[in-house]
Amino acid sequence: MKKLTIILSAICILGGSYSCSDMLETESTRQNIDPELLVKTDSVFYGFGILQAMQELADQYVFQGELRGDLVTLDTRYASKDLQELANFTATTANKYDSAYVYYKVINNCNYYIAHRDTALYTGSTNVAIDEYLSVKAIRAWAYLQLGRNYERVPFFTEPLTKISQIDDNKFPELDLAGLVAQLAPELEQDLSRYPGYSVPTYGVTGTGHEIGSPNWENTNKRYLPRLCFIPADVVLGDMYLEVGNYDQAASHYVTYLLKAGEAGYSNSSPYQAAMKSKLPSSGRFGGDDDSDLPDRSLFSDITYGVGDSWSPIFGRNSITDIITYIPMPVNREYGIVTNVPLTFGFNYYATNEERTDNGESQPYVDEIQIKPSDALNLLSDSTEYYFYYDNKKSNLYDTVAIAKAGDMRLRSIMHQTLVEDSTKQWIDKYKYANIVLYRNSTVLLRLAEAFNRLGMPDAAFAILKDGISENLTDMNVATGEYYAAYITDETRNALKTTYPLLQTEPLNNVKYFPKSVAYGIHCHGAGKAASDYPGTGRSGGTIYNTGSSPYQLDRMVGKKLEEIANVYGVTVGATKQDTINAVEDLICDEYALETAFEGNRYFDLMRLAKHKNKHSGTEFDGSPETYGAQFGYTWLRKKLGDRGWNESVMYLPFK
Repeated sequence: MKKLTIILSAICILGGSYSCSDMLETESTRQNIDPELLVKTDSVFYGFGILQAMQELADQYVFQGELRGDLVTLDTRYASKDLQELANFTATTANKYDSAYVYYKVINNCNYYIAHRDTALYTGSTNVAIDEYLSVKAIRAWAYLQLGRNYERVPFFTEPLTKISQIDDNKFPELDLAGLVAQLAPELEQDLSRYPGYSVPTYGVTGTGHEIGSPNWENTNKRYLPRLCFIPADVVLGDMYLEVGNYDQAASHYVTYLLKAGEAGYSNSSPYQAAMKSKLPSSGRFGGDDDSDLPDRSLFSDITYGVGDSWSPIFGRNSITDIITYIPMPVNREYGIVTNVPLTFGFNYYATNEERTDNGESQPYVDEIQIKPSDALNLLSDSTEYYFYYDNKKSNLYDTVAIAKAGDMRLRSIMHQTLVEDSTKQWIDKYKYANIVLYRNSTVLLRLAEAFNRLGMPDAAFAILKDGISENLTDMNVATGEYYAAYITDETRNALKTTYPLLQTEPLNNVKYFPKSVAYGIHCHGAGKAASDYPGTGRSGGTIYNTGSSPYQLDRMVGKKLEEIANVYGVTVGATKQDTINAVEDLICDEYALETAFEGNRYFDLMRLAKHKNKHSGTEFDGSPETYGAQFGYTWLRKKLGDRGWNESVMYLPFK
């Protein structure tokens, strides 16, 4: 009955003519009657209606994904009971943030649109309906994916529910995540094959301010870019396949997205506009004066990657760099459903004029911080090696890459920290402008690395972390006859040119989408000079550098991670490829934490990796080595989550 109530509630979303109380009377035969979507313009309003339904699930998406992970901790003096229950795995159906309804609201809106949209509308030779139509299907698939991640089994239906008779004595199947993927993925695959020119729709720009690209774009009042509110179908398909361990199909769809994103007009940015860096602050690790654990700053090259802090602005008010999909929340209640997420991190986005600072622009931080970085995240960030060019003072060449005990710069660049009455307060700025980011290019690249790794290509996965994807991975030093990226195997080079043709040169010349000039690995975003030295990647075409190597090397990092696995989990590690794959997977897990912390992904990333570590069918690349144990993934996950009561019985939320 509870599950039926969810579906009954979902029918109240399609029109404004009748109240929910009328619709929920079992004797009622009323139905919502909306116009058919037979004209080119009316569907825009339905599209925005679906996006408004997405706003209703925004807070729940973040809290469900982060509070059950290992990267945040709650201050119980300020955090609500609902938040604490999520974090402690004790949430019941009464929990405010345990609502399948918000996802079914999106789904039923999508079902109605899909059932009624005329897909044969043309302007000249251009089909004006299909981009929007396929994007709505992708949103529906994404919503079902979230249901599958959160609940063990959920009712599945694709017909729009507009009449009580559709609910009474229904036979909706209840599917797990694998069942949902089996139902939804083939249809999306078929649609994409029928419409190969598909991209997300563009409705222009909403809100106030200057045009995109103008000098004032990022500094004007918050604006919405509708094309960023949709999810590319290939990204959703990649995620669905990754969840169920179909790594080949996952990688193929992520690759397809990245190639399409490089084409003009498909996306807001190329895949490698994500290649931003966070360098050492000008003074102090957090903008203060404490450099006690750093070497003499005069030894640092002034050409260390980046010119200032260029990673954190991607979470700004109107940033369009790196973001694929977001849910932009309104600036006040007059414009729609507001979010509580910024306030939980200590930032009052909806402050009154009296609460604003003197310039009337910035909103105040508050002392009642509910969600803070966990000790585990702080430790990971602090212990991450920072790589920098070392000036030996003997020549003009920066011929040594050294390690500073400075930590990763990403957490620092989004953290506002101060000491108040012997207590350190930490505010997180990712939600300072109330944009709920669902996908970034970095997210897709990391998930591609995860898929590549499980496909038996840990070198390709590590390349995404270290050097990025560019011709640097396949170029040869003509003088020596050796490949510049010596850690890449011949099999992987061939796969990147053929099976997963990111670097295919003929006939598509895909390498133009991944230029050497911006080829940095994701680890470079916060750890400095992690990339290798390749011709043309340095200042003045690389002529100022010798070809010294960064200490961030595949063998070295795998060795350190294997030692950690043996010590922390008490297992016997070996030198097999399967050991390497598990170690690289843990490196990717760390990178997820450093790059995408607080964005709503963490618990689901951990769950997916744990399930994959459990699986062992005797093949070379499936699951963990035999010496780790059949259920090593859950042992690994319990250790990640600490003493918080996690076990298989609380893996999913109670369905209501």
